[in-house]
Amino acid sequence: MTAIDAITLEIMRNQFESVADEMGQVLVTSSYSPNIKERRDCSTALFDAEGRLVAQAEHIPVHLGAMPEAVATVLEYDPEPGDVFVLNDPFEGGTHLPDVTMVSPLVVDGDVLGYAVSRAHHADVGGMTPGSMPAGAREIYQEGLRIPPVRLVSGGDVNDDVMALFLANVRNPGERRADVRAQIAANERAADRLAELVDEHGRAQVVDAFDAVIAYSRDRVTAELRDLPDGTYHATDVLEGDGVSDDDIPIEVTVTIAGGSIRVDFEGTAPQVAGNVNAPLAVAKSAVYFVVRCVTDPEIPPNQGCYDPIDVVVPDGSLLDPNPPAAVVGGNVETSQRVTDVVFSALAEAAPERVPAQGQGTMNNLTIGSRTGDDGFTYYETIGGGFGGRAGGDGMDGVQVGMTNTLNTPIESLEAEYPMVVERYSLRENSGGRGEFRGGLGIVRSLTVQTDATVSLLTERRRVAPKGIAGGEDGLVGKNVIETPDSDDSEQGDSDVAGGGGIVPAKVTRDVPAGTTVTVYTPGGGGYGDPSDRTPEAIERDVADEKMD
Repeated sequence: MTAIDAITLEIMRNQFESVADEMGQVLVTSSYSPNIKERRDCSTALFDAEGRLVAQAEHIPVHLGAMPEAVATVLEYDPEPGDVFVLNDPFEGGTHLPDVTMVSPLVVDGDVLGYAVSRAHHADVGGMTPGSMPAGAREIYQEGLRIPPVRLVSGGDVNDDVMALFLANVRNPGERRADVRAQIAANERAADRLAELVDEHGRAQVVDAFDAVIAYSRDRVTAELRDLPDGTYHATDVLEGDGVSDDDIPIEVTVTIAGGSIRVDFEGTAPQVAGNVNAPLAVAKSAVYFVVRCVTDPEIPPNQGCYDPIDVVVPDGSLLDPNPPAAVVGGNVETSQRVTDVVFSALAEAAPERVPAQGQGTMNNLTIGSRTGDDGFTYYETIGGGFGGRAGGDGMDGVQVGMTNTLNTPIESLEAEYPMVVERYSLRENSGGRGEFRGGLGIVRSLTVQTDATVSLLTERRRVAPKGIAGGEDGLVGKNVIETPDSDDSEQGDSDVAGGGGIVPAKVTRDVPAGTTVTVYTPGGGGYGDPSDRTPEAIERDVADEKMD
């Protein structure tokens, strides 16, 4: 390896990140589904020839941290120039079935120099309900088409048989085809840009720079971990049922910091469950990687070097490393959030000034779709909520927290694309926990469906509130309401019978008639610090905000 001076290395690091960023731009602008083109529920990254993450676009944490598992799996299939592998199997490098991953060898001068990876949440991949996010799934076969790593493109030519098989098993095949092509185009852009970097710097220097940026990030994270007090820290939390049972499901973690390394052990976490909140090991690792980045220095370039000092230990057959055919679609979106919360809680003693109060702790997954074939629709959205208060600042209102980083679906786009009307979209008053620094506010999102449809909700923090920290108060729990045309006018009702309205469970799938209104009240964030220490200026702002409401 040839030494690279600091200025050149910084230039090349930014160039590598630009490759990943431009991949994301191509994917977003080329896709058809609102979930990708509007919400940007997708991620892109650049890997080296050994399958190590070199650079990523700042997209979705749960996608990005789990990507190395996908690349490692594809490498076992001996990818060749001109190939594009597609996969979504959570037991072979995927996260959950709607997240479809494309891995492409990047060939320069005849040899593989690296890999381009794109991952996008497709609005439907088949399964028992439109949108492929069923609340009551008990095995992965009910959640959609399961794709092990397979060549979608071979030698530069699309494998029409693989494409036909995929499209025959999904709703809205035209939209799915377009989104698949957008992912292929994103990976092709990476090939073009990497070839340009080789022309500019030479192949040997590009390879050396791959090694150097990874080593730089590893050294930075190790140094940050050395600044934290060595010790062992423990925390527990729960999931509010699995969609089959409402029983709490414990997640337990022991974090050990020693000499610039960190071990995160989930011994004591529940065994895998019947419902779909099981999380593949790649998802659990991704959540841990995210927390460690947050409590060290988020400005450290994200790549394989950030992960090297981290050891994640998970019992086989547990909630966080289930055996097939476990259902997992909720594990990616909800259990990942709880893993984030519990690891933050464990590290609060080690780095109290770096750990916020708990945010909403859920993605508030709302899926609505019809069963009318090619003329149907599938709408999927995660809804923001309160960010926890933290040392020196109030929590943000109405944002995505933890393992997701998507935008919302703009009302104009939603109503143009789907047979739905947005009745209300607002911040949820007084939902943030009080504190010296208050928790952020949740959101109220209310939609009326204008046709018969199937509604699926996968949510959390409907019973167990987001916790305040350092004397701060808890945030308000969330609530899901389904009102059918024949239900009463009170959204506060608590009936939960077929055909009725009112509050429904945190995880539910229900067929509803035209005219049904679905309202999601998302949780607020917990507060940070004793409320009596809140400054007069902050209290004055609070009063002004209440008057505006």
